[in-house]
Amino acid sequence: MIQQNAQKLSVVEKVGYSLGDLAANLVFQTFVTFIAYYYTDVYGLAPDKAQWVIGTCGLLGGVVLAPIIGALADRTRTRWGSYRPWILFTSVPFAVLIFLTFSTPNLGETGKLIYAFATLLLLMSLYTSNNLPYSALSGVLTGNMAERNSLSAYRFVAVMVAQFIIQALLRPLVLVMGDGNEAVGFEKVMQIFAIASVICFVITFLTTKERMQPEKSDNSIGQDINDLFHNWPWAVMLFSVVLLFITLALKGGAYVYYFKYYADTQALTQFFNTIGFTQLITTIQGIWPNFKWPTEPDASAFGLFNGAGILMMIVGIGLSKPLADRFGKRNTFGVGLFISTLFILIFFAIPKDAIGLMFTSQILHGFTYGVTIPLLWAMIADVADFSEWKNFRRATGIIFSAMILGLKGGLTIGSSVLVGLLAGYGYQRGLALQADETIDGIRLIVSLYASIPFFAICVLMYFYPINKKMETQIESDLNERRKAAGK
Repeated sequence: MIQQNAQKLSVVEKVGYSLGDLAANLVFQTFVTFIAYYYTDVYGLAPDKAQWVIGTCGLLGGVVLAPIIGALADRTRTRWGSYRPWILFTSVPFAVLIFLTFSTPNLGETGKLIYAFATLLLLMSLYTSNNLPYSALSGVLTGNMAERNSLSAYRFVAVMVAQFIIQALLRPLVLVMGDGNEAVGFEKVMQIFAIASVICFVITFLTTKERMQPEKSDNSIGQDINDLFHNWPWAVMLFSVVLLFITLALKGGAYVYYFKYYADTQALTQFFNTIGFTQLITTIQGIWPNFKWPTEPDASAFGLFNGAGILMMIVGIGLSKPLADRFGKRNTFGVGLFISTLFILIFFAIPKDAIGLMFTSQILHGFTYGVTIPLLWAMIADVADFSEWKNFRRATGIIFSAMILGLKGGLTIGSSVLVGLLAGYGYQRGLALQADETIDGIRLIVSLYASIPFFAICVLMYFYPINKKMETQIESDLNERRKAAGK
């Protein structure tokens, strides 16, 4: 490893890097939150067909492709570095597939199924080809672990911005821009997101620099994979990533159903009046007559609910670095995740008219989960350092590719399980009222089922060996090696 400089990163570079995650998450957060709803209630696939499309495309475009892209990115050598070119050259194709995937052509039942499969498979493949090198890039911008903590904080503030746009505003925007037609609305909104993504990716490419430049290696892909399977922290983090994104897909994708079919409409309206939201919309429309906001209470509740949680996540992110610097990433991540999971579990017991309690639980979950958000990818970057420390070889791309594989695997499993559970509990698209069994199933999905993977991660953290003491030792030893080698 040739380390040109382990200098601190400028604010411009941190912001520029974070815009790449903003762009990617305009799609990723849409997938987490709306892919089940989009394919069943908007695009019009039956739940079993939607489950097949989501599961197969996620497996092929994410899980199978990830290690291939990781190995290729590690072996890419250009004047711009190993990972930045991937971000640049995939940006436009990625944007095109965003638009195509969220379009609803009139092709008949079989034609729509084929179209959904083809576009989602290509979108997932391009997402992997873009986001995996992007994630690996964080491991070569600097060798300073404290700077990585800071970079992760910037990065995940950008994630929260994208998450706020998608989870708080997307459904209202879709209803307004489609004039009540969600298929038209999705197409228009995602076209805007596609253009924005290209701009953000280009800025990321222009403002970042790969300082940790790997030497040309004769290691085979087989050797890289062998190193992975002898890297215990990598195994712990891989399983943790899978479990984490299963939960995010389950609860994130089920909340739209939760508010549409479980939360009491009259209680929602009263809650909006109590907090002044109804008056705020009326005031805005008095000043700006062309301002539109959906009249559906569940759409407003879904947006406000997610928005409140995201704002508190941002507060939690702000505390992440000082807590990690004091207690170590592992301990901070494990404790924060455990507490946040308790506020997921409580949702099964919340009555349908206790709207204030729903929002309070979401706010507390958002704050405690926010503390953990920047630490996940910073810990994965530490795993790459651990591999170099133990094996005297660095394979950042393939380590991150395995994590992206876990991410895509968890997301695919979670989204597929969500659609499968909905079908199993008798969900029927288009009904104004669902059966009691279906509603109970939705409550179980957002609470008990979603909490189990998070609790399992907390147990796994006991087996993750890179504590604060080891972090310091790894950083010190690697710096000494590089100095001794004159690199």
